[in-house]
Amino acid sequence: MKRQDGRSPMNAPAPPDRDQVLAALDTVIDPKSGRGLVAAGLVQGLMIGEGRAGFILEVASEDARLYAPVRDAAEAALKRVPGVAKAQVVLTAASRAPAPGATRVRRGAAQVAPDPQARPVAAEAERPAHVKRVIAVASGKGGVGKSTVAVNLACALGALGLRVGLLDADVYGPSAPRMLGVDEDPKFEDGKLTPISAWGLKVMSMGFIVDEGRAMIWRGPMASSAVRQMIADVRWASEAEPLDVLVVDMPPGTGDIQLTLVQKLKIDGVVIVSTPQEIALIDVRRAAAMFAQTQTPIAGVIENMAYFPDPASGAPIPIFGRGGAKAEADRLGVPLLAEIPIDIALRQASDEGAPLTAAQPEGPVAKAFLAAARALGA
Repeated sequence: MKRQDGRSPMNAPAPPDRDQVLAALDTVIDPKSGRGLVAAGLVQGLMIGEGRAGFILEVASEDARLYAPVRDAAEAALKRVPGVAKAQVVLTAASRAPAPGATRVRRGAAQVAPDPQARPVAAEAERPAHVKRVIAVASGKGGVGKSTVAVNLACALGALGLRVGLLDADVYGPSAPRMLGVDEDPKFEDGKLTPISAWGLKVMSMGFIVDEGRAMIWRGPMASSAVRQMIADVRWASEAEPLDVLVVDMPPGTGDIQLTLVQKLKIDGVVIVSTPQEIALIDVRRAAAMFAQTQTPIAGVIENMAYFPDPASGAPIPIFGRGGAKAEADRLGVPLLAEIPIDIALRQASDEGAPLTAAQPEGPVAKAFLAAARALGA
C-alpha cells in the first residue's frame, strides 16, 4: 500500500537492536532515583519497529515538569541507536480517577437513571481547548465496523464545511492510520503533540507510534494513561482556527479506557454502532447502560452491515437480520442516523487508505454518512 506521505514500505529502515535500545535508555538518569531509566523501571510499553523506537514514561502528576527534560533526553538517546530514525517518548502523568457512584444496574438497563446521590463519572470532564463539540463513536462489541463508521463520519462532517479532528482512542487496535493512508510521527512542540493532517482531518492515533501488527501488551492503567495523554497533550486547534467537532473512535466494550474517556473528555453525544443481529444488540444495551450511568448523552444509532444489495436486482438481502438497530434506537428514544449496507467499495477504500466518503462522495454509502452527519446537527 502506498501511503499518503509518499513513502514506500520497501524503503523502511531495518529494526534496531533491542539490547542497544535498552542500553541507550539506561544512560538517561532518573532524577529521583539516580539510576538509568531501565533500571528505575520507567521504560513501559517499549515499542521497537522498522526505523523507530519509543516507550511510555509514566510519572506522578506532580513530577510532570521534572521529567519533561528526561523525555527529551530519552528521545535523543534513542536517535543515537543504529537503525532508529524516529524516536517517540510519551510522557504521561498518572492521577487517581474518581470512582463512579455505586449504582446497581438491572438487566437491559440502557434506560436506567443514575443514582442521584452518586457523583457522575464525567463531572470533571472538559473539551480540549478551542474544540466546540465532541462526538464519540462507540460499540458494545468489536467487529461491527465502528472504526470504519468513525473515519467516514468524520470525513462526512468535513464535507459539510466543518473543521474536524479524529481521535483514534482504540489503543489496542488503532486503525485510523491504515484507513487514512498515513504513517507519520506526531511532532511534540512546546509541550503539546501536533495532530497529523489527512483527508482534511486532524488525526491523532496510537497507531502513529506503534507499527502495524505489533501487539499492545499493556495493562489497563497504562492504556488509560496513554488515552489521557492523547486527550490532554494534543493541540487540536487555536483561538484563530477552532475545531468545530472532534470525533472520537472509542475502543469496544465498557472497561477502563471507556471510563477514562467519559471522565476526562466532555462528550456532547455518542453515536452507537451495531449490526442488526441480536448478539450485537445485547452489547449495545450494555454500552448504553454505561453511558446512562456516566450521564453521557446518546446522539443516535448507526446500523452497519444493514444488508447486502442483491447484485442482480439491488434488492436488500438482510444477512444479519432486519430492523434490530432501529428497534434499539426507538427503545433508547434516539434517532437511527443511518443504515450502512455491506459494500465492497467501502471495505476496499478502508484497506487502501482512501476513506470512501472523501474519495467517492457521490456514492450511496457516502451519501448515507452525509445524512448521518446532517442528522447530528452539523
